Order: sequence, then C-alpha cells, then structure tokens
Amino acid sequence: MAADANCIFCKIVAGTIPCFKLHEDAATLAFLDINPVNPGHALVIPKAHAPNLFESADGDLAAVMAAVRRVATAVEKTVKPFGVNLLQANGPGAAQSVFHFHMHIIPRVRDDDLKMNWGLKPGDKAELAALAERIRSNL
Repeated sequence: MAADANCIFCKIVAGTIPCFKLHEDAATLAFLDINPVNPGHALVIPKAHAPNLFESADGDLAAVMAAVRRVATAVEKTVKPFGVNLLQANGPGAAQSVFHFHMHIIPRVRDDDLKMNWGLKPGDKAELAALAERIRSNL
C-alpha cells in the first residue's frame, strides 16, 4: 500500500498520530475532523496514499464512497443535522490543506452560514471523543 512519510493522514493510518476513529476497513479509515465546522464533521480517507482525486485508484475511490455512505448515515442518526454536505477539494485553489485524497462529511445546522472555505477552529478533544463514541455506536 502506497504511503508518504511526510503525510499527516498516512501517519494517522500508520497509527503514529492519534485520531477519533469512527470506522476502519481494509481500504479506508474514517475519523472526526479535529477542526470541525459543526459537530459530527468527519473525514473518510483511503489508506493508500494519493495526493488528490486525479491520482487515486478507482478501487480506492469506490471504497471511500462506500465508507462515506456508511459513516454519513451514522452521523445523520447521531447528530440529526438539518442536512449533510459532502466535500472533496483538489489543490490549493480549492483550499485542499492535506494532500492525501479525502472526503469531508459535513453535518449542516440551520442558518450556520457555512462558506465553502471555512476557517479552522480547534474542537474540544473531550467533546470529540464523546461524539466519536456516539457515532461509532450507530455504525
């Protein structure tokens, strides 16, 4: 499986950086975003490194989308959002900040005024841990 020693997501996959894990299978890993725009904001990544959509293997993309559906369903059951956005960015012009293909699952709150490129605001780690547990119970 391809990995990049300098990639933070590859380090999360390897277990050298912790995460609030929601789901893991042979090809994918899902975890809460540590800078959530709303409660339940999660990321789904392929375990194999590819910097963007264009360089990702078809099988990895299919596996990511299946995991996205599963995790988004659990997030919806858990936080009961007004709606859910799926976001995937490629390159600096799209505000891609980690160059490892990933999908954002973004629960929406009514009138949250979320813009496409939001600012980062660290989440409370205790709240993230508790929410991760609640979402895992719905998988």
